[in-house]
Amino acid sequence: MKKHPILALAIGLSLSACSLSDENVQSAQISPVAADYQAKGIISKSLPEIVEALNSGEISSEALVTLYLDRIKAIDKQGPRLQAVLKVNPDALTQAKELDVMRKDGLVKGPLHGVPILLKDNIESLDNMPTTAGALALKDNITHRDSPFVAGLRAQGAIILGKTNLSQWANFRSEGSMSGWSALGGQVRNPHMLDRNPCGSSSGSGAATAASLAAATVGTETNGSIICPSNANGIVGFKPTVGVVPQQYIIPISESQDTAGPMTKTVKGAAMLMNAMATTTPDIDYTAGLNTKALKGVRVGVLNFAQGSSNQIKQHFATALNDLVVVGAILVNIDERPKAPDDLGKMSYDVLKYEFKDGINNYLSSTSAKQVPVRTLQELIDYNQANADIELALFDQSIFIASQSMEPLNSTKYQTAVSTLQKATREDGIDKLLNEHNVDVLVAPSGPIVPRVDPINGDIWPASWPGFGSYAAQAGYPHVTVPMGEIHSLSVGLSFIGTKDTDANILAFAFAYEQQSQRRIEPRYLTNAEDIPAIAEAMEAKNY
Repeated sequence: MKKHPILALAIGLSLSACSLSDENVQSAQISPVAADYQAKGIISKSLPEIVEALNSGEISSEALVTLYLDRIKAIDKQGPRLQAVLKVNPDALTQAKELDVMRKDGLVKGPLHGVPILLKDNIESLDNMPTTAGALALKDNITHRDSPFVAGLRAQGAIILGKTNLSQWANFRSEGSMSGWSALGGQVRNPHMLDRNPCGSSSGSGAATAASLAAATVGTETNGSIICPSNANGIVGFKPTVGVVPQQYIIPISESQDTAGPMTKTVKGAAMLMNAMATTTPDIDYTAGLNTKALKGVRVGVLNFAQGSSNQIKQHFATALNDLVVVGAILVNIDERPKAPDDLGKMSYDVLKYEFKDGINNYLSSTSAKQVPVRTLQELIDYNQANADIELALFDQSIFIASQSMEPLNSTKYQTAVSTLQKATREDGIDKLLNEHNVDVLVAPSGPIVPRVDPINGDIWPASWPGFGSYAAQAGYPHVTVPMGEIHSLSVGLSFIGTKDTDANILAFAFAYEQQSQRRIEPRYLTNAEDIPAIAEAMEAKNY
């Protein structure tokens, strides 16, 4: 296997090393200790169920927040030590009590009244918490600013429970990085199998949702950073059309690709969050089209060229396609990948480096000089070098250095690169596939089976990557992943990809599939693959 050339885009993983049959998947047993880690009661439920419990009076917001805080302490800071949560909001309980009083008085702010939500720690909120991107240089970056979509969540009554750990700087610091690691938060653990990569950069958000550390979480994506950790942690992740969710007060990588998006246990939960987060589309109800017949008569483009090389993933994909047929979809095979410029990979990487330099310089200059010791990317590079024992302990800052050398955004090279990239992935990519095959949506596996966390080699990527998520990310088009099965207790997902501003339709299609398939699994908190008896037995010498 070889390293992916754009390691920093946080899409990482490897093919399964085992060839055990699917029958052995079910043989994974939960040890008495691991069983204690499993969520029970209301916090094991999905966001819609939690909202219903709050509305019915089954539980108060104060009690719900207390349960989550206790669970964060028990399994994130202790027990398996998932390290998914960087910071807890010190005022969360107070806010919950205030919202309970409002509800008692008949004042309900909105559908998310009293619901605890975790934000990825590159997203600003006005709460008494820093926004750090996992970096030492931003450890005191308390801005008291709500990103507009966070204000949207708050307006509907949501409580920002805390901030999640992430791949530092959203995995755009080093070409030798390790997904899920940050200097401030350490390494996020995958709750399904603790030595496995949680993927990134929204690793903490993915792990926290899967492990029931909040009712829902929010991640951000530039190229795979919502979809990959959702695939890895066995949850629903939705990357909206770029621009639908405002990006102000989010630590940037790419103005043309960055977006925040919901990471939840169910599609309906993601749609509910979109109703609050998508403040640019206040007239769209993203839950309105969610019904089990949403795929009936819909022509679905099957991206056979994006299946990858894992036979186990292909088997799950075939089962998922059958589920689509059962709910009335018309499948259309698409066997050829759209043609692209030979240097598209380099061009896409260059676009990110151009935009990162411009965006991070603007962001750093907007912070408090008293709290943040660096004002520019070059000063950040120098700061990391001066604190190399902490910041550069595992990998370098090669992407920072490469980005610093890029020209301004008004350069001809940048303008050519971004226009070429968008044409290749939009008109000549996703839109061409949709139009030429007369289909409404594209489906493919969401990504590979996650490898082990490797602090020596960093992320190791598969030779043949399953999925088509990079095109959706580079085009800025909507993309949702839904769990489609498990391979030795590790989850894999099914992707639905559409054209610009078809977000509500994509969620509706995903919902219809989800209701038919029902393949989300609860984390088992296995230490490693050898906690599965069939694998442990296979690893032992037989002395024949």
